[in-house]
Amino acid sequence: MKLILRSLLKLKHSSKIILAGLLICLVVRLLPYFAPIRAADIAQNQLAMQFSDRNGLPLGTLLTRDQEHTSVVPLNQVSPQFIHAILAAEDGSFYHHGALDMKAIIRASKEAIHAKRIVSGASTITMQLARMLDPVPRSFSGKLSEIWLSWRLAAGMNKDQILSAYINRLPMGGNIYGVEAAAQTYFSIPASELNLAQASLLAAIPNNPTYFNPYQHWERLKQRQKYVLNRMVQEKYISEAIAARTSAEKVVFQSRQRGIIAAPHFLFWLANQIPPSKPYKAENQAPFFKGGWGDKSVIRTTINRPLQQFVEAQVQQVISSLAANNVHDAAAVVIDNHTGEVLAYVGSPDYFNEAKLGRNDGVQALRQPGSTLKPFVYELALEKGLIRPNTILADVPAHYAIPGAKLYSPTDYTESFLGPVRVRIALANSLNVPAVRVLEKVGVETFLERLHQLGFEHLNQTPEHYGLGLTLGSGEVSLWELARAYLTMARLGEATPLISTFSNSPLSTDAMNHVSTDSPLPNHTIWQLITNILSDNHARATAFGVDSVLNLPFPVAVKTGTSSNFRDTWTVGFTTDYTVATWVGNFNGEPMRQVSGVTGAAPLWNRIMLHLHEHQEPAGFPPPEGLVQLPICAITGLRPTPDCTSVVQEYFYPEDKIAYEGNNQFNLSPEYDEWLAKQHQSSLVSTNLRILSPHHGDLFLLYPGEEAKQKLEFKLAGNKSASIEWWLNGEKLDTNSANSLFWNLRPGKWTLEARSGEMTDKVSFQVELASIKPTRRGFSISNSQVRGNRP
Repeated sequence: MKLILRSLLKLKHSSKIILAGLLICLVVRLLPYFAPIRAADIAQNQLAMQFSDRNGLPLGTLLTRDQEHTSVVPLNQVSPQFIHAILAAEDGSFYHHGALDMKAIIRASKEAIHAKRIVSGASTITMQLARMLDPVPRSFSGKLSEIWLSWRLAAGMNKDQILSAYINRLPMGGNIYGVEAAAQTYFSIPASELNLAQASLLAAIPNNPTYFNPYQHWERLKQRQKYVLNRMVQEKYISEAIAARTSAEKVVFQSRQRGIIAAPHFLFWLANQIPPSKPYKAENQAPFFKGGWGDKSVIRTTINRPLQQFVEAQVQQVISSLAANNVHDAAAVVIDNHTGEVLAYVGSPDYFNEAKLGRNDGVQALRQPGSTLKPFVYELALEKGLIRPNTILADVPAHYAIPGAKLYSPTDYTESFLGPVRVRIALANSLNVPAVRVLEKVGVETFLERLHQLGFEHLNQTPEHYGLGLTLGSGEVSLWELARAYLTMARLGEATPLISTFSNSPLSTDAMNHVSTDSPLPNHTIWQLITNILSDNHARATAFGVDSVLNLPFPVAVKTGTSSNFRDTWTVGFTTDYTVATWVGNFNGEPMRQVSGVTGAAPLWNRIMLHLHEHQEPAGFPPPEGLVQLPICAITGLRPTPDCTSVVQEYFYPEDKIAYEGNNQFNLSPEYDEWLAKQHQSSLVSTNLRILSPHHGDLFLLYPGEEAKQKLEFKLAGNKSASIEWWLNGEKLDTNSANSLFWNLRPGKWTLEARSGEMTDKVSFQVELASIKPTRRGFSISNSQVRGNRP
């Protein structure tokens, strides 16, 4: 020390100032670890809270943000029986020693040396509290840290304050902490009313909460209770007779669900939405944090408890009815369209069934949405003028080359194609190929931007990642996001956040929703048209039938979805009053058997919708503003002709009315050829002739020596029963085949004509001599593209 002082004196004045500053900083930095810890420094602010429904009915209590079941009570509101029991079990001489119990340490050391193993512990209640506040590894350095923290606690708090902090933090099994939470959960009484039998059982749990779990290891807990009672006898709190009588007393534990009456997934989700407060450190910088919940209070949610309990029951019943189809899980959410308030929220059939993954929340889980996103791509295409209400879309085989992947060929559930279909029919029947064609027009990037506007924040990959399959459900979304998006549709494009609590609660709804309250989608007419299509029972009859579970006795717009391999089924729909979104599937990802959107999630949706409108039917949807309804032929989409067998009404833009009145020609482009070739006497092809092969403008190469082998098929669409005449360059061909014949290639320019009565069709093609023998045969070149040449 003298040497250090001499060295300091020899330093220059400026160096002394710098060194003094460094020493002061070091002292200030280390001071917190020497300062006493007071009760205010470790006050428990992250406490349990109570939740009620919109009408004040209780939903559940004692849920904290981290899903811990905690409630803090003053020491004078705890049963003396419990205080005596916990003192006897954990630290009998707590009020007679300091932070450490030296007698206990010496006793434990002697026992360990004699038995060559640890026989008993020497941790005091103060040391146990230190471990609760700052868990450290069970090592020598960890034990020193624990002892040091215990001294600081003893220096800043009296015995009652230490004991109070201790019993309010005791681990009592599962996610239950503190004697008050345990008393309320296990016995539905406050800690002040615990009798000796109940108190001694609760005092037995903290020693090893998992090992002495009252629901799973009752006999173990009873043995530990006997130990607690014996210790109470030794400490002279009770007599041996009372201990024996108490040990034999029957104590009934309440079911673990007792703390939650309804909507467990919703309550836990809601609790997790509360942002943790900034870490608090006392002025002495002690390493302890205060939580972010504030005082115990009641959060009034938007849930309607009777409706919630009805939906919970329906989820269980529907799952039970589908058990034979390997269906085990379901979820549902109900929204008030007028306010955006969440009225019901069911995450699984049974939250408390851990064996069946009941704690999984199907409302927030990310799953492939199947076809439920299709309405939004149609809406966007209509909004941008890429399609019109009377547009005819091709539901025919289509193939898309995707870099680095296999050829993408979308098909429908039935693996069949309808040919030319109106927008209404394509969307109402959830046809895949037309939806992909519409997305191709819109662009994946543009559609993804729109989905982000609608609140699908989990679709966060690149457009290339999703590709054209985005409209068929190649991304992953939640039922919550779908409900919010369909609420936007129900409100005619007005983006609205979902509200979970009322304004007097400590939760901020806006902060919990990733959707702008400013509507980015103002075109009411387009949304009205989409709603009109989704509520058209006859338009969806091809896929679902007229009398399916989607057909309700009042106006309702609805869309189903089924993910690949039948792992998820969805049904989302709305009336003018409510939006209901349902999901049915398996949390473990197993595919269901013979279950689709209309047989899986739709029955659940149907039950909820009927219940919501049991006493009052909703108003009808308003017709699309500014559009005109005109009669059309259901097959061609054109103004009806005398031979049209089915006439329906369709909406048109006013500017399309002139074209409607003047155009009555139904001509299919070449993209329909493959589909037409497979049709049999279709009403689409029976009234006209259509040459499918060759195509107009085809160029064929004829190789030397192959003249006798190279043939070209002349083919008509459908099976024509009437007589067909084939003419080539004005000369009638002699043939016995009406619909098809094969012709040997000859160089030249050719015009092929098919005639049947007054009907005719004509194409031109060319055949040229080639100088090089082909490495493979059977292909022609047309419009700079290689095309298949049917042999």
